[in-house]
This record gives sequence, C-alpha cells and structure tokens, in this order.
Amino acid sequence: MAEGLGRTVLHRHRYGRVWGLGDRSSPAVRTPALISTDDDDDVCRGIAAFHCTQTRTIPAEMTISTQFALMPPTFDRPGPRMTASVGHVLPPSLEEANAGESADSGPLLPVSWQRLHHDPSLLDTDLQPNIVVLVDAIQLAAQPAKLVTAIQTLKHRFPGALLWTPGLGGPDNAAVLAWFGVDLFDTSRTRFALSANHLLTAFGPRQPLDGESFSMDVALHHYQQALRSVQSAIETGTLRNLAQQQSLNSPRLVEHMRHFDALMNEKSDVLRAHPSGLETIEFMAQESHLDAEVASWVEYMIQHYQTPDGLDNVLVLLPCSDRKPYRLSKSHRKFINAIGSNACHEVMVTSPLGLVPRDLEDVWPAGFYDIPVTGDWTQDERDRVQSMVESLVKRHNYSCIVNHSGIPLDVEGIEVIETRQGESSGSRGALQRLSDAVLHCKQTIDLRRRKGESINLDRFKSISRYLYGSDAWLSDCRIRGKPPRWRIEKDGKQIALWLFDRAGFSFSKDAIPLLFEQSILPTVTLRSGIKWKGDLHLGIIDSFEQNIRRGQDLLVLQDGEAVGSARALAPGWEWAGTPGRLAKMHQKR
Repeated sequence: MAEGLGRTVLHRHRYGRVWGLGDRSSPAVRTPALISTDDDDDVCRGIAAFHCTQTRTIPAEMTISTQFALMPPTFDRPGPRMTASVGHVLPPSLEEANAGESADSGPLLPVSWQRLHHDPSLLDTDLQPNIVVLVDAIQLAAQPAKLVTAIQTLKHRFPGALLWTPGLGGPDNAAVLAWFGVDLFDTSRTRFALSANHLLTAFGPRQPLDGESFSMDVALHHYQQALRSVQSAIETGTLRNLAQQQSLNSPRLVEHMRHFDALMNEKSDVLRAHPSGLETIEFMAQESHLDAEVASWVEYMIQHYQTPDGLDNVLVLLPCSDRKPYRLSKSHRKFINAIGSNACHEVMVTSPLGLVPRDLEDVWPAGFYDIPVTGDWTQDERDRVQSMVESLVKRHNYSCIVNHSGIPLDVEGIEVIETRQGESSGSRGALQRLSDAVLHCKQTIDLRRRKGESINLDRFKSISRYLYGSDAWLSDCRIRGKPPRWRIEKDGKQIALWLFDRAGFSFSKDAIPLLFEQSILPTVTLRSGIKWKGDLHLGIIDSFEQNIRRGQDLLVLQDGEAVGSARALAPGWEWAGTPGRLAKMHQKR
C-alpha cells in the first residue's frame, strides 16, 4: 500500500498555494518549502521539508524522503518515502519522438515534456500522486511558453499534488514560479552561484561586498527569506505584485510571465467571483494590464453587458476616481449634481478596465482596484476605450454621447458632445458644459426620471447578470433597507442581502428553491446516502460543475433535490483531487 502524504491547502491565490503538510490541525511543514539533494550539506537538509536522492543508473531512480512525520492517520513516524524510475527523458525539442520506457507512476510522479505528449497512463483517474516532478524544467524554461504550459497542465491534471521543478528555483525567481504553481524548491542554482563567487538573492546574483560573510549559510538565509515573502504574499493575495517585481530580474522571467498571462486568459475558472473580505487588486505597472482579471472584465463588457432596461438613451462618459465605488468620491458627487438626472447611463472611463458602468461599480474588480494616476493615456489604453465604446453603442440604442472623460472619441453615426475642451473634469466651465449637454439631450430625447427603488433593482439585476449570467431570480422582488446592506425580498420574505465587502449577494435559506428552479448558481452533487453535516470535501462529493470560481455561492444537491448552499473556497480546477475543504457550508434546508 502506498504511503500517503497528509496535506491541506491553508491559503491560496490563483495557482499559488500554501500547503500545510502533516497533521491538519498542526502542520509540521508549510510550503513553499525547500527540498534538499545529495549535494547539500547537513544545514540545508536540516531545514528542508524533503530530501531527494537520485541514482546514476540509466534510467535513473529517484527517491524522496522526509525527516518529518507527514503520514496520516497517526503521524507518529517520519515519512513518507517514495521511489520512482525517471525513465528515458528526451529533449523537449524531440516531443514527437517516443523514448519507449516511461517513468513510474505512483505517489512520486516524474514527468517530462515528452511524457506529457505520449503517456496515456497520466490520464488514469486513479493516479493521485503526492509529488509531481517536472524533470526537464530547465530545458523547458529555455523554450517559449513550454514551461508555463507544462506547469499549468500538471496543476489541472493533478491539483492535489505538490510540484517541483528541479534545478530551476532560487530566491530570485521563487515568487514567479510560485505564481505559476510550483511548491518545492532546491538549491542547485544557489550552489552554482557560490561556486562562481556570487551570492544568489531575491534580486538576483551579486558579488559579495568587502568584509561580507559569504557562505552557504548566508545564501540559505536569503533563500528562506524569499520563500517566507512568497508565503506571505499568497496569504495576503499580493503574489501577483511580488512575482511581477521579481520578474524584472531577467528578460526570460518577463517572457514567462507574459506567456502565463496569455494562458490564464483562456482559463477564467481560476479567477475570483468575489473578493475575500476587503481586498484590492493593484495594477501598478503596464505588465499588470495583461492580468486575466482585466481580460475577463473587458470580454464581459464587449460580449455580454446589457444596460438596465430603458437606460440606453444618453451615454455619459465620466473619468474614474481614486475612491471606490466612484459615486462616493467628491468629484463624482459634482458630476452627478451637474448631470441632474438619473435617466442617463453613466459609464466611467478607466485604466486598465476600460469602461465601468455605474450599475457595476460595486463588483469585483471594478470596485476594488488601485492604479497610479498620471493623467497620461497610452495608445493601447485609448484603443481599448475606443473599441469598448463602439461595442457598447453597437449593441444598444443610444441617441447621444456626452463625453466628459477627457479622451477624444469619434463614434460613427452618433453625436458626441465633448464637455472638457482641455479643462479639468471638475472645473466650473467643464461642469457647466456637462449640465448644458445633458439639458440639450433632454430637449430632444424623452428622459424619464427613475424612482430610488427602481434604480436599486436595476443595479442588482445588472450585477446578477454579471455574476450569474441571469437576473431571473430578481423578478417581482422588492428592495428594502439602507446602504450598504440592502435586503432583497420576494413575497414578503427576505431571499438575499447585498454585501458590499464581498461584492455580492448572501442568499437566505428561502432563496434555495428559487435559485434551483432558475438554475442561477453552479451545482455540487453529494453522494447518495451521505448525511451532510459540514463543509464540502472530496469524500462526500459525487459530481460538480467545472466552472466554479473561488468565493462563489454554490447550490448543493442530493438525489435530485437542492439541500442547501455553500461558498467555494477553491476554484473548479482544484476540485478534481485537492484534499481538504473545497467549500464552506452556508445554508442547509
């Protein structure tokens, strides 16, 4: 019987995860962690989570052991100890060739680029390794896109395994590799740098200063500090920022980040539907504009966004503000007063999201981002705004555009009134021209003032379409309460609360039948005969939808009936094999 490895995810941020290894209630090790080899000294082995020994035979045999008690259920002795043949590994450039002898499959799973292309045993659903080793990671890193493609393929196929890329990690790229999904790091590059009289730090290799202590102990200190910084960034949701900073250590790392962003944009299931508490996403550099959060938002606005009913008459384009949601800022209070009507469709122009409608200014990421403001727009930003405005106009029935954004726009077939004319958005002249432009539109278009409850219902319907793809559950609902905690009631019963701090709705027990009938939420089906008592984990789940996003509400089904709701702790790609809690119980009928 294969020895198990006790592990549970303590924190996650996209593909980056902090694993607790050993007893779930008191983990002996946390990742990202070091794995030592036979070339390391006793000091390194003493602090490493695992140790790897590899024979010099052909094919080589790899053994990974640990000094810690990580085996369930007793956790009373060191282990596990895992051994596997590495098989014949051909260069990644020969991906069409088949080496003939594959590596072993089991708790320790060595994988190469060639094996990913030729070994069907990797698709065996019973294959659930503890550790996956990408044995040709160094070679893959030298070829465009292959490293991130291999890593992402392995993360989705074996979400419950730790990933090691031998010879590739170091304190100067740990954040980048962790952002991709790597969990274990060795000291090969650290030792190589020392042999060349260089010290490998989080900022890259450097020569020691006069009188500076220069040893493996010092190098390990830098390595440990880098790994602790990565762990902290995962816990606080700032790993992207750290990885982006660290990618500047080399052009190759920047290339990997760009290829990874391109892959991420194809896999929206790793994104968050709701922030976990009051988080903020920071777009501090131009590279961050490639983030999948941006691509997902732009795609929704161009392909799926619909204005609230009857509001596509006058489009008013406004600049963004530092304060979120925008309507609470001083500048936007001035804009709203100048417009003097709630019958116009107000849309903010902002980088890097492009356009943010007033009815979606509370959702993630529109209500929770930060960006340095210089007043200058790049050509890419201008082109994005222009294309998004054209798409918005094409899919709606606007008769006029009042442009107070400061970005010149030309939309074929529709009148555009420029109100800034070189002045700041809050200047007296610009605000007067904004008022005059809206008044001009009122004289030619029938603008009907909306009631307060109608505005809130329109806003929540728009948010529901963004979050769930449908607003059917809000039919015949009433909005009660005071901001920011609005109550949604149907037939006199409260079915949901609007919670700004998670940018979403909190559904009551009474809402479950309605949500099930309207197919609003993704579903998770429990095994028949299981008595559901708490959080969701692999042991009690029969099936689940693949498009689950972290933070999203889920309907829990059993024997064809809705028995409750839960809130996803992990995105859908993890649900195929990640041990531990996948969702937290929210309501139970």
